[in-house]
Amino acid sequence: MLQAVMTAPGQIEFNEVPIPEIKEGQVLVRMRRIGVCGSDIHVYHGKHPYTTYPVVQGHEVSGEIVKVADDVTGLKPGDIVTIQPQVVCGECYPCRHGKYNICENLKVMGFQTTGMASEYFAVDARKVLKLPEGLSFDFGAMIEPLAVAVHALRRSEDVNGKKVLVLGAGPIGNLVAQAAKAMGASEVMITDISEYRLEVAKKCMIDHCINTRKEDVGKAIIEKFGPDKADIILECVGIETTMDQAINNARKGSDIIVVGVFPSKGYVDMGLVQDRELRLIGTLMYREEDYIKAIELVQQGKINLEPLISNHFTFRDYKKAYEYIQEKGEYAMKVIISLD
Repeated sequence: MLQAVMTAPGQIEFNEVPIPEIKEGQVLVRMRRIGVCGSDIHVYHGKHPYTTYPVVQGHEVSGEIVKVADDVTGLKPGDIVTIQPQVVCGECYPCRHGKYNICENLKVMGFQTTGMASEYFAVDARKVLKLPEGLSFDFGAMIEPLAVAVHALRRSEDVNGKKVLVLGAGPIGNLVAQAAKAMGASEVMITDISEYRLEVAKKCMIDHCINTRKEDVGKAIIEKFGPDKADIILECVGIETTMDQAINNARKGSDIIVVGVFPSKGYVDMGLVQDRELRLIGTLMYREEDYIKAIELVQQGKINLEPLISNHFTFRDYKKAYEYIQEKGEYAMKVIISLD
C-alpha cells in the first residue's frame, strides 16, 4: 500500500509499505478521505512545536472497515467510520478521571505518532466510531473538527438560549458558530476580517456576520445583542487582536473560551479579567462523547458542511493540496484528500 511521509518541512514522499496486520482488539480501515487542517499546515511549514520528521500525517479521516479482529464486537467489514486520533496513557490523573483529551502523555496521530495518511490503517477498535448510513466520506472526515467545536462549547455553561460571540470565521470558528446554533443558542455572531469567510458563514445561516475591518466589534455587539452583550465568547483565531476584543467586550462575569492555538506567548490584560470577574477557559481537542454529539448534529441536518469544502486532491497530489492552501490563503477553508 502507499503511505505519504513528510520527510522534512515542505517535503512529501510516497513509500510502498505492507498492508498492516491487525492485532487483538483492532480493525483494518481502508482510508477514503483525509482533511487538512491548520495544525497540518504548521507541520508542513516546520512551525509545529511538538512534531519531528519524518512524520505520517492524517488525523481528520473517514474510511471503510475491511477487516476486524476476532475479539472485536459492534463493528464489521463494510462499516463506514471515523477515528479518534488521540493516543493516551490511561494512567495519569486526567485519564483516570475521564479527561483523556488532556492526558499527561498525550500523543496525536499525525503529529507525535503515525497518522492515517496511508491507503490502509490498523487501529484500536475503541477509537472507531460508526457513521450514519448515507453520510458522505467528505462529511465523515469533517466530524473531527466539528467535535473540536462541540467540546469547546461544552467547556462553558449550557449554550441553550444563550447569545454567543465567535471571533474568527475560519473552519473551526465556522463550525463553533454552527454548533452553537445547533445546540440551542438563541443568537450567534461571528466576526472576521475576510469577507469571503463571512460569506461562507452566511451560507451556513449564522445570525450575524461582522467584518471587523469595517465595523467596530463593540458597537456591533451592542447593536445585535443589546446592552447585556454576549453570554459566551469563543476566541477561534489565536492572536492578541481577537483576544483583546474578547476581553474588552466581554460582559462582566461572563466566559471566554480560548479555542484558537496561539503560536507564541500572548499578552492578556489580567487586570480586566480580575476586575470584571471574567473566566478564561481553555479547550483541547475532544472526547468520545463530543464525536457522538457531532455525528448526531450532522445526522439531524443541523450542520451545513458543504460550503466549507474548498477543493479535493488525490492522494498522490497531497503536496499540491498544501500548495493550494498556501496560494489561496483565506479562500481555502477545508481541503480534502481523496483515496478512491
